[in-house]
Amino acid sequence: MKEIIDRLADVHTLSREEYRTLLTEMTAENEEYLALKAREIRHAIYGHDVFTRGLIEFTNYCKNDCYYCGIRKSNQHASRYRLTREEILSCCKNGYELGFRTFVLQGGEDGYYTDERLVQLVRIIHERYPDCAITLSIGERSKESYQRLYDAGASRYLLRHETANEAHYKRLHPSNLSLQNRKACLVHLKNIGYQVGCGFMVGSPGQTVDNLIEDLNYISSLQPHMVGIGPFIPHKDTSFANEKAGSLAMTLRLLSILRLMLPSVLLPATTALGTIHPMGREKGILAGANVVMPNLSPTDVRKKYMLYDNKICTGDEAAECRLCLSRRMEKIGYRLVVDRGDYRTCDL
Repeated sequence: MKEIIDRLADVHTLSREEYRTLLTEMTAENEEYLALKAREIRHAIYGHDVFTRGLIEFTNYCKNDCYYCGIRKSNQHASRYRLTREEILSCCKNGYELGFRTFVLQGGEDGYYTDERLVQLVRIIHERYPDCAITLSIGERSKESYQRLYDAGASRYLLRHETANEAHYKRLHPSNLSLQNRKACLVHLKNIGYQVGCGFMVGSPGQTVDNLIEDLNYISSLQPHMVGIGPFIPHKDTSFANEKAGSLAMTLRLLSILRLMLPSVLLPATTALGTIHPMGREKGILAGANVVMPNLSPTDVRKKYMLYDNKICTGDEAAECRLCLSRRMEKIGYRLVVDRGDYRTCDL
C-alpha cells in the first residue's frame, strides 16, 4: 500500500485498480501515511498557512430542482431571500476589515440576478477592493455571461461537477440538467482564464467506488485550481431525506489523494466536514486541505441557506467565526493568513 501512495506522490496519477486499492483496502496505519504524504506536499508549496475565503450566500432562490439540495425549487418549506446590493457590499466591507482578501459570492441559480446586475455588482466590489479576489459560485451560465463577469473583475469560479458518471448524475438531478453541459461550463471557465474549482459530494446516494475513480480521473484530466469535496448530508425536505450521510473517513482519504494528485490545488476543509464531526475541519487540514470559508452573510439569513441539515456556524457573527477558526487552526499547528491565497504553480 505504501508503495502505491509513494507512487501517487511522485507521479500524481494511478491506474484504476491502484485507486480502487486506496479507496477500499486502507488500514489505519496506511491512512496516516497517506495523510502524512499529503501534508508534506502541502507544506512544500503552501507552508502551514491556511487561506480564508469570506463566503457571502446572497440568494437561496434557485430555478433548479436537484434532488439532494435543500434550496431546490420545489422545496415549499424553504424561506426564500435575496440580499440587496447594499447588503452584499456591507458584507464585503465587514469582511475586508476582518482581513479577508477573497470574497466568494455563492447562490442558487436565481434569474433575478441577470448579467447586468451581477456585472455591476462585481465591478463595484473590484473597484472598491482591488487587492481582493472575487470568486463566484452561481451555477451554469452561458460562455458569454462568464466572460462578462470575468471582464468585470471576477477571477475565480466554483462549479462542482457533482459526479463524472452519467448514470449517477441522472440519479441526482432532474432530466433538464446534464453532465455534458456541466463539464462544458467548466471548460469555458478555464479557457476564459478563471481559476476554476470543481468537486463532488462523498457518499451521495448511489455513489460507487467506480464513480469515485471516475471523479478522480476526470479531475486529473481537467486540472482545476480548486477542488471542493465534502460528505453528503441529507436534507429533510428532499427525496434523499432518509439516505445515509457520507463518511468522514472516506472524505479525508479523498482529500489526501487529491493533494497528491494535484500538489498545488486549493483544497477547502468544508463546512460540511465540520458539520459531521466537531473536529472535521481540523481533520481536513491535517489530511492536506489548505482553505477554510467562514461565513460573512448576515446572521439573519444563514439558517435560510440550508443546503443540508444541521449546518454549523449559522448564528456566529463573522468576527466570532474567524476568531474561532483562527484558534482552532493554531491548536493543530497552522495559522489563518490575511492573503488572497492564490494558486501556486510548482514542479513537484
